[in-house]
Amino acid sequence: MTRRDIRRGTALTMLFSVCVCIVIIITLWRHSEAVQAQPSVQASVSSGPVWSDTLTNASSAYSPLQPMDRELERFLDKWKIKGVSLAVTRNDSLLYAKGYGWADLEAGKPMEATTIMRMASASKLVTAIAVMKLCEEGKLSLQSRVFGPKGILNDDSYTEAMCDSRMLDITVDHLLLHQGGFGRGAGDPMFTTREIMAAKHLDTPPTPEELVRIVLGRRIAFTPGAGRIYSNFGYMVLSMVIERVTGRSYWDYVTDSVLKPAGCHGFRPATNYYAERSERETRYYGPDNEKVEEFNGSGRLVDRVYGGSDVHALKGGGGWCASAADMARLIAAADGCPVVDNILNSSSLSTLTEYGNDDHKLARGWTESDGRGRWTRTGTLSSTHALVEHFPDGECWVILTNSGVWTGHHFSRELQRLIERLRSRYSASLPSRDLF
Repeated sequence: MTRRDIRRGTALTMLFSVCVCIVIIITLWRHSEAVQAQPSVQASVSSGPVWSDTLTNASSAYSPLQPMDRELERFLDKWKIKGVSLAVTRNDSLLYAKGYGWADLEAGKPMEATTIMRMASASKLVTAIAVMKLCEEGKLSLQSRVFGPKGILNDDSYTEAMCDSRMLDITVDHLLLHQGGFGRGAGDPMFTTREIMAAKHLDTPPTPEELVRIVLGRRIAFTPGAGRIYSNFGYMVLSMVIERVTGRSYWDYVTDSVLKPAGCHGFRPATNYYAERSERETRYYGPDNEKVEEFNGSGRLVDRVYGGSDVHALKGGGGWCASAADMARLIAAADGCPVVDNILNSSSLSTLTEYGNDDHKLARGWTESDGRGRWTRTGTLSSTHALVEHFPDGECWVILTNSGVWTGHHFSRELQRLIERLRSRYSASLPSRDLF
């Protein structure tokens, strides 16, 4: 081989190497551009429609369940209910969500799967979940004192207002379990606003802070932890506890730290009047047409469901609105099933549903737990009834009405019978899918 041939071979090798390097550089550059573009793709996906944007009654127009539709329609007619929203999940998958009847009869609007309505005391479950979330974050303990110099609400004005030293022993857990000692001898403070205004010579409804001072000026019915009286006021106080430890409004903290992470998009704070209602919110219908005095002492006669009570002031005790499907989504994020990411750890979830082994079947946030995986949450206002039933086999049924029934809280039992009947007859016919 001549020296010229050697030089020519060397040059060709170098040229080939340069070409290979150029190809590698171009490939790496294109890959880099693709990686850099990925966040914008993710952002585009995350900003797209959420499950509730595509949910309609047509999503659950399922012919094998038409007999269930007719049974629900007969139930509405029997109890003179204008509209109902129903959602059913199994193992965290939304199988069925549908509205029945009218969301607003006067406006000709039918009840939809995404129509929201007042949840009444089912709101307490939302509050209990928020409390457990703060406990996990180390910002709160179930044994934290609520009042007094060592309490969370340790304002001098609260401490000075106390007429019963036993109030110093009230803990967060006592309030969750309705064991704080607050009685109803003078009526439920959340529903006797006009009477309180008259007794205290107030020109306007008391603020939450004023109401707390007023109630602290009464003796409690029993030593905290030694009894149980259902207390809407206690859960309103828990809302104030949440505000104090987070430095945010109750509504904002729960929305950002509980509802959004759970994938719940339809929850809204309740308002008091038709003109103030949220988007997609139903009209409410009372059990009668009787006019009552407005809660704020104006002297005006109003519909019982619009101004008869200060629903918004209930806060975590009864002040949330949502669709049945949104409530079912919250349960899916707080039931221990891993299909939907749980927003609480297993210890917190066990604490929420802990079985008290007494006549009341105590549970935190839930109305009752049977210790075997059946959890029940009820809610009643003159404008609405709510029922959440979680069963040991992983099914959860949620039903909300936009009408009050004359039997009051006793109507919860009628709703339970309805759910048990529908479940026994139609559970096997539910479609296998996930509308979430």
